[in-house]
Amino acid sequence: MIDFTPVHQKKTTVAKLASTMTLEDLRQTVDSVYTTILAQLSACDDRDVVFEPEDPDAMDPYAQNPNELKAAWTLAHVIVHINASNEESAFLAAELARGVEFHGRSRYEFPWQEVKTIGQCRNLLLGSRKFCLASFELWPDPPHYETTYSPWVSAGIVDARGRFLLGLKHTDDHLAQIREIIRQSKAAAS
Repeated sequence: MIDFTPVHQKKTTVAKLASTMTLEDLRQTVDSVYTTILAQLSACDDRDVVFEPEDPDAMDPYAQNPNELKAAWTLAHVIVHINASNEESAFLAAELARGVEFHGRSRYEFPWQEVKTIGQCRNLLLGSRKFCLASFELWPDPPHYETTYSPWVSAGIVDARGRFLLGLKHTDDHLAQIREIIRQSKAAAS
C-alpha cells in the first residue's frame, strides 16, 4: 500500500506522488486498499456494523439530517463513504484521462442507514473495488495527463492519476477510524 505519510507531513503532494505512477501501480494500490479494509472487517459481525462509537470530535458538515451533524459514524457509514469517495475519484479520473475537463462531481453514496450486516459491508466493498478497477478500462492509451484541475485548494493541481489517488488517500485517512470503531465495538461487547 502507498505510504501517504509524506503527503500528511507536507513533504510532497498527491500530484507529485502520482506523477510517476503507472496504471498497474494504481491497480495494485486499489487492491491493497480494499484488501486492507476487508482484513480489518474479518473479525467483525453484524453488531459491529451498527455499533455507535464514542467520537467527541465527530462533525459531518454534509449531513442531510441535522441530528446527524455531530453523530459519530458507524462502521456502515464509514464503509459507504469511502466507497463513494473512491468511486467518484475513479470516474472523475477516467474523464480526465480521456481529455474531458472537470465539469462537476460524480458521486453516489449508498444510504448507510440501510447497511445492517457485515455481509452487506463486504459486498459493498467488493463492488466498489470492481468499479474502481473497471474504470481503468475507460482510460485511453496514452491517457491525457495534460488535462488537469484543482479539486480543492489543498489538493493542488492533479491529472487523472492524481485525481484517482486522492480517493485512495481519503480512504487511507479513514483506516484508523475503522480500527477505532472496531476496537470500541469489541470492548463494549466484552
